[in-house]
Parts: sequence; C-alpha cells; structure tokens
Amino acid sequence: MSQTILPEQVPVLSLAGLSADDFADALGRSFREYGFAVVSDHGMDPDLIARGWALAKAFFALPDEAKRAYLVPGGAGQRGYTAFGTEIAKGASENDLKEFWHVGRELPAGHPLAADMPPNLWPSEIEGFQEVFSSLFAAFDVAGAKILSGVARHLGLPADWFDAKIDEGNSILRLLHYPPVSADAPGIRAGAHEDINLITLLLGAEEGGLQLLTKSGNWIAATPPPGALVINVGDMLQRLTNHVLPSTSHRVVNPPVERRHIPRYSMPFFLHLEPDVLIEALPQCVTADNPLREPPITAHDYLHQRLREIGLKM
Repeated sequence: MSQTILPEQVPVLSLAGLSADDFADALGRSFREYGFAVVSDHGMDPDLIARGWALAKAFFALPDEAKRAYLVPGGAGQRGYTAFGTEIAKGASENDLKEFWHVGRELPAGHPLAADMPPNLWPSEIEGFQEVFSSLFAAFDVAGAKILSGVARHLGLPADWFDAKIDEGNSILRLLHYPPVSADAPGIRAGAHEDINLITLLLGAEEGGLQLLTKSGNWIAATPPPGALVINVGDMLQRLTNHVLPSTSHRVVNPPVERRHIPRYSMPFFLHLEPDVLIEALPQCVTADNPLREPPITAHDYLHQRLREIGLKM
C-alpha cells in the first residue's frame, strides 16, 4: 500500500496552551529547523487587529497623490509611506511589487534616542489611524517580549534576558499592500530575503504567498491558521546565536492566476534591539564545531548597513 507524503509544514505552537518550558523547547526546535515558528493564542486582541486591517485598507485605497504626501525624503523609509516598487531584496535585480506604511516607537521630546527614532506621521484622511496603530504597536511589543522570553529559556538564559535590550528598541510596524497583478505578471511579489531585525511577528499570512526555504533547499508555504502569528528569526538573532538559530530566506510569490485580481495585505512587526546594544555571539553558541562566524557590531550600525543594501538608504 503506497504512503501519502504530506508537504512539510512549520508546526503550530500555542503560547497559552503550553507551559513556559514546553513552549521554549518547541519554539527553539522550530527555529533551529526552519528559522520560523507559527504561534497561536498569542494574546493580541482580535477586534483591535480587525480595526487595523480596515484602516490599512482605507489608507492604501487613497489616491496615489495623497499617499505620496507622506513620503519622508532622506528618512530611509523608517516612517510614513514608501511607494510601490521602492524596496528591493538584497542581491535581487527586480524591485518588490508592494507599497507600505511604517509606524515606529513613540519617544518623548528630548529623548536621547530621538535621533534614531524620529516622530511618526499620521494620515489625516483616516480617522482613528493613530489610536489604533499606536495600540497595535504596543500589542506587538508585548507579544514579541513573550516570544523572546521563550528564546532566552531555550538558550539557557534568564527568561527576562532580552527585556532591557528591547525596551526602547528601534522596532517597526509595517502595513503592507501588494496590489492585484495581471495574469501574466512575474512570479514574485517580494524577492527572497532575510530580515534585518531580531525577530519578525507577522499577521496576515493566511492569504497565501509566503514561502520559506528549508535546509533541504525546498520552498514550502507558511500559511498559518486564522489569526495566528508567523514568527521568523532575523539576522540580528542569527548573529547573536552564532547561526544556531538561522535567519531563513523567505519570499512572497504571486497566487494562482485565478486569484491574481485579489490584493494581499499583511502586517509584520520587525522587533529590534535598542540601537546601542552590541550584537556579539553568545559564548554557549560558539563551539569547536561552530566557531565564531561574525564580529561584534552595534544594532544601530548593522541596521543602517542593511538599509543601504535594500535600497532604503543611500
């Protein structure tokens, strides 16, 4: 009798349904194998998320001229609007087929990190935009800290090891819109890339297209249950763990021809370290079998090096 071979899938982990130690173990195993995890029961308010989707769609439906009023010259795309076709994956030859809006951390006037984290812009055309996305930023911050507590436990560190390093981190909430494409459009909406930051928490991957590259060299779909977070290791965490937790290449491909008239929306939260944190390989991740891969670098210097590579900073 022949056996059906199921497609490889990233396991779904319940943040509320597992003990802290069991979650840390399962999260670490998923990260080591895939560089990705899918997390349900993460505690983010579904009503708040639904309001966020509605407002994001309302913004991207504005006329192009209205959206472009929120471009920030010289801002490296870190706040406000980035127009369709601006960003390009590192090493790619074609720009991505997307537009996006960035919300960053709000700091009080005169804060010492204000030079790294400029004030947010808020579109006056969309009522409630500031309130909802400020609340969503805070909710992602809380969820991200819970995930990193699991990472810390997995690495044999105190559960709160990351807390002081991310408390005022240069994190970014991105609202992404991939417009409909023609039936004969190229196959890629966002080229294969790795993320710069510590971890990325993504809502909206239920609409297919997100794929990750496995160790065996196959592209597999990352399609979570409704409302679950897709979480991936970024390059900063890869450096910190001396590649024990890998930052995996991922991409967004166009849907089948019959769904190419449907836009795709997603909401990634790029969780960053505070700018002056030194990204230095943890001693327990440097061994004879896994010698030191990369020299130390501050989170600020690494971020800006990578922003130049992806076309957001000159």
